[in-house]
Amino acid sequence: MTSFALTILLYLNALAATSYAQDPENDPNYRGNDPEGAVTTSKLQIHVPKTLTKPGGYEHREALFGIPPYGASLTQNVYYTEQDLCDANSINTRAGFPIRAQDDTGQMLPWPSPYILMVDRGGCTFVQKVRNAQRVGAAGVMIADNTCLCSFQDVCHPDPGHDCEIREPIMADDGSGSDISIPSFLMFKQDADLVKAELMANHVVRMEMQWSLPAPDDRVEYELWTTPTDTISKDFQRQFKEAAVALGDRAYFTPQMYIYDGLRSGCVSLDGENECYNLCTNNGRYCATDPDNDLDRGISGADVVRESLRRMCIWQHYGAVNGVGAEWWDYVNEFMYRCDTEEFFSNNQCIKDAMIHANIDDVKIDQCMSDSGGLEEDDENALLEVQLTAKDKSGVVILPAMYVNRVSIRGSLEFPTVFKAICSGYFTGTAPDVCATCDTCPDIKSCISNGYCGSKKLQESVSTMNMVYALAGLSAVFCLFSFIQHRRYERQMQAQVKGIIAEYMPLDQNQMQNTAVSDEDDIEFT
Repeated sequence: MTSFALTILLYLNALAATSYAQDPENDPNYRGNDPEGAVTTSKLQIHVPKTLTKPGGYEHREALFGIPPYGASLTQNVYYTEQDLCDANSINTRAGFPIRAQDDTGQMLPWPSPYILMVDRGGCTFVQKVRNAQRVGAAGVMIADNTCLCSFQDVCHPDPGHDCEIREPIMADDGSGSDISIPSFLMFKQDADLVKAELMANHVVRMEMQWSLPAPDDRVEYELWTTPTDTISKDFQRQFKEAAVALGDRAYFTPQMYIYDGLRSGCVSLDGENECYNLCTNNGRYCATDPDNDLDRGISGADVVRESLRRMCIWQHYGAVNGVGAEWWDYVNEFMYRCDTEEFFSNNQCIKDAMIHANIDDVKIDQCMSDSGGLEEDDENALLEVQLTAKDKSGVVILPAMYVNRVSIRGSLEFPTVFKAICSGYFTGTAPDVCATCDTCPDIKSCISNGYCGSKKLQESVSTMNMVYALAGLSAVFCLFSFIQHRRYERQMQAQVKGIIAEYMPLDQNQMQNTAVSDEDDIEFT
């Protein structure tokens, strides 16, 4: 293996492991191709001074890290620092603009919390800047772009010696942004310059950062960015079919396969030769990292691209219409069960068996892969080109990545997290029944499988038993009451009978005395 091939391998692996938030001018994956391709679910407005208030707010870009408070807003005074915030140990909170009062030692007071901190772009990653701002008490961060976009040349004036840039910056996660909890925006240069000028003139600027939920309706769209060798998302892909089927056509799923543009990555030489060997297909056009980091054996990057294209074709034929794609989920599970090893990853018979068990027509899929442009010749592949375009517009650089209604889901890729995010994406009152039944259930997966929440069923069972016991208790009380009444009635009857008998007994005795012949009467008769 040549040293150049090894260098390319390491380069592509670096692309897979890190994001491009650090402003390398020649990094093709750092900026999206289309400024209008990004989804904005937020609003940026300046309330003080009124001269900077803009109808509809300011155009900006959200960071792909941090935790935005959807449905809420952050309105605070802005402070501008000329420090780059790249070194956490050298940040001076008593500097910056506007100038503040001094304390007893003669030093300017620090930035009063809570506040929004504005800092210039450049010097280090966006994540590093925002993290350090968070450490010194900022409630939000505004990155001031220092380079004009070429699309804004009519309103933006580049600094001397700086040309405009074609692609807009993406505030991507560099892989370490999980500890960041504050939100951050990027403000384009033509607007940021006005804000900085106001602050450096020691005038108060009060800014509002607002987040809204994506326009919801009665159908949610969600997508997963992954690769066939992505180990983190395997459990999710094994488990989520039941939820996809239960949600039905009320949720539209799109699997996105992450590949690299070989032309941009330098895998095609000036004379048109493939410089990345078995990392790429189509003579270096479409590439993927080598999962085992060994170009001479095992699974190659080209194998990953081929399997990615196969899954795209399966989705096109079995999932694109209804957005559920039960066969796609079945194939992925069958592939992971049968073929997800170094020996069988690219084994045609194993792959065919997986498709058969998933009820997929392998002939139809092979034809799709060929008709899209194939993988052997130096030709464009239509499906892979669509994926490259979608990747650039999404700004995805960390895998796996899940989007619901085109908003990145922050947190681990787990069944409950994704299901709850999908259920929360519906317009009020339009969520499917499975959301109402299982969204708050402690065991969501079992709830979807069984059609009821386990704890709720237990409660129903307990309630039934309680009712039985209550009825039994009432019956016992009634029987006891009846018995007591019966005994009381008997005693009353006995008392009445005794009373009657007592009344007649004296009468009988008197009659006996009146009819008896006394000795005196006998004398009279003699």
